[in-house]
Amino acid sequence: MNPQVRAALRWLVLIAVLVVLALLFKPVLAFVEMAALELRYFWWLILLVALAVWLIWGVGRRPKE
Repeated sequence: MNPQVRAALRWLVLIAVLVVLALLFKPVLAFVEMAALELRYFWWLILLVALAVWLIWGVGRRPKE
């Protein structure tokens, strides 16, 4: 089994586990849906988090030579 197949298999297993957990825990699924809808109104929060990540890990790096 080559590394690409192994990585794809891991992603498929992860997605399958998330689907099973979502089906088992309906209240959790409802909470995640509500959170996703609320994030639509707080898009600026996502942008601030992305800016913080960029400032922490991206600004101080030297370009690869």
